Amino acid sequence: MYDDTRLTEGDVASMNTKISAKGVDVFYGDNHAIKDVNVEIKDKTVTAFIGPSGCGKSTFLRCINRMNDTIDVCRVTGDIRLDGEDINDKRVDPVQLRARVGMVFQKPNPFPKSIYDNIAYGPRIHGLARNKAELDEIVEKSLRRGAIWDEVKDRLNAPGTGLSGGQQQRLCIARAVATQPEVLLMDEPCSALDPIATGQVEELIDELRQSYSVVIVTHSMQQAARVSQKTAFFHLGNLVEYGDTGDIFTKPEDPRTEAYITGRIG
Repeated sequence: MYDDTRLTEGDVASMNTKISAKGVDVFYGDNHAIKDVNVEIKDKTVTAFIGPSGCGKSTFLRCINRMNDTIDVCRVTGDIRLDGEDINDKRVDPVQLRARVGMVFQKPNPFPKSIYDNIAYGPRIHGLARNKAELDEIVEKSLRRGAIWDEVKDRLNAPGTGLSGGQQQRLCIARAVATQPEVLLMDEPCSALDPIATGQVEELIDELRQSYSVVIVTHSMQQAARVSQKTAFFHLGNLVEYGDTGDIFTKPEDPRTEAYITGRIG
């Protein structure tokens, strides 16, 4: 009889893997932007993508929720799986995938709607609430998750665009978690924010990893060191090195990683 209580280390590792990518290449027309990327991203972990501008960090991030589908000249090959499911399978609806894999962009982009409707938009589309009371509950819970509830609870009908930059970004994070995603992608989420707002978003990222797999693209190595447990270094479209953040920053194995971290390239 098969004893399923004995798990090998490999079994445990694969159970903890949220996203796996094998042999991923991305082309923009003739430009080979991502070259043979292989990586396993863990659940309930913050993974930082670092590297010089134009090295492929954001391009690879956009593969995870098929945002590159929206670019006509872009072609993605290889295998990307979310919980073992091929996200590029013809049967996968990209809209449903993006409900499972939320995204927060570099520049805060609240909808030109009320704070309430910014959060309620996704749950309404995906039918996550049966009535107004349930929708109210999702809105409050999401705003609390975005660490902004106390600042906006008395003005939910005010426009989201009227908030400060840091508040807008936390509103966008709350909007992203409102569809109950499993993964949260963040593309330079603090680059447009001042140091105080950046600190608030970084604290929030640390809290969010209790519930989500978070992948963040950042230009700031200090930020990667502060918020992430795993770091991937990209250079010229290649994933050069991937490992525990402490190891990447203190004892990198590849000379290109060391050159970037010490400021000799980038």
